[in-house]
Amino acid sequence: MTLHKGTSGGDRERARHPVNPFYGEADPVAGMSSSPSRHTLPEGPISPHTAYQFVHDELMLDGNARLNLATFVTTWMEPQAGVLMAECRDKNMIDKDEYPRTAELEKRCVAMLAHLWHAPDPSATVGCSTTGSSEACMLAGMAFKRRWALRNKDRYPGSARPNLVMGANVQVCWEKFCNFWEVEARQVPMEGDRFHLDAESAAALCDENTIGVVTVLGSTFDGSYEPVAEVCAALDALQERTGRDIPVHVDGASGAMIAPFLDPDLPWDFRLPRVASINTSGHKYGLVYPGVGWALWRDTDALPEELVFRVNYLGGDMPTFALNFSRPGAQVAAQYYTFLRLGRDGFRAVQQATRDVARSMAERIGALGDFRLLTHGDELPVFAFTTADDVTAFDVFDVSRRMKERGWLLPAYTFPPHREDLSVLRVVCRNGFSLDLADLFLADLIQLLPELRRQEHPLGRSEAEATAFHH
Repeated sequence: MTLHKGTSGGDRERARHPVNPFYGEADPVAGMSSSPSRHTLPEGPISPHTAYQFVHDELMLDGNARLNLATFVTTWMEPQAGVLMAECRDKNMIDKDEYPRTAELEKRCVAMLAHLWHAPDPSATVGCSTTGSSEACMLAGMAFKRRWALRNKDRYPGSARPNLVMGANVQVCWEKFCNFWEVEARQVPMEGDRFHLDAESAAALCDENTIGVVTVLGSTFDGSYEPVAEVCAALDALQERTGRDIPVHVDGASGAMIAPFLDPDLPWDFRLPRVASINTSGHKYGLVYPGVGWALWRDTDALPEELVFRVNYLGGDMPTFALNFSRPGAQVAAQYYTFLRLGRDGFRAVQQATRDVARSMAERIGALGDFRLLTHGDELPVFAFTTADDVTAFDVFDVSRRMKERGWLLPAYTFPPHREDLSVLRVVCRNGFSLDLADLFLADLIQLLPELRRQEHPLGRSEAEATAFHH
């Protein structure tokens, strides 16, 4: 979570403002004459409708989530799902005895994902819900490290330092895992037009201290799938040569809810024997509001029993494996609702429509002549593009800033090592971002281009100044 500092004395002492008479003199309940303090607890209560209005008005300054082309997170659900979530928001889903049906829905979701991801024996697959993919990745990394430590009792923690192999394009949660759990992060840098991990480089970084390899089914930088099957094959060959048996985790935060429906013949999941665990975000292409994620392990051998806590909690035995404890059951109920509501055919239709929007947008942006496409939205419904080689009047940060003036949150950012020279724009299409909205986006971009072309040169602001998006 973001860290915040306390406010300065000047902010705390700032004079409070007079309030709208409807909040004060004209309201016999409130009777306020000035606004409540913002950084210290007010001295007394105010009426609920007044408190609501203060918070509501300030939140109007946030961006419109439906027009946010940076986020992968679901920004639209059916009204019935919203009602269901409201009915479950007071249930602490960790209390399995008190809320047994919520626990049952979680169990069913795990079983559905085990079947969807071709677990060899779905009944033996171990899984749980999390607050999102970041927590799920932490759990998968912990299982990797503990399995490696158990195999290397004679060397760890004395002389051996574990390492985890991944591409430089991984989500920041993997860097956090390595930092928090004292694991060396071995990252394969980008090279040329290769923007993610490749099999040969992954295998080359592995040694006797490698706890696992992370593959990403849907890079957040450009929407491309990493070659999971090729990585597994390279590790199979490595085991034949050296005897090193290195497991693979698939970070399917987005792609694990896309590929089963749109790319059913693509081998990336538990069909590959080397894949030990998979995670996904229910609140991304699982089509649920944040925050819910899922972590599944192939079998009990992939998740060491000693990591599972069996707690006598409020009168019942409860095996748990999570970083968080208390959390609402609303998102789990909404995930089960979505699985029940759509089924395989419904998910296929929704995800296909989203991919169609992405491919259509990418094609039309590429046809403008001012931009060069890096990806085309044909894997994740996500694509990245940069300015064409002959464009010198503006850069991607100028485009991002000017589109934000029209309400569109279009992220611009630089790529990681060794392609820091490449700055791109990225569009994430989600359920609810229709072809009509795509048409409006293109119309605003086309209307903006003549102004950008007339610039003498890019404004030259730093990334932090040019865009509010930070990858």
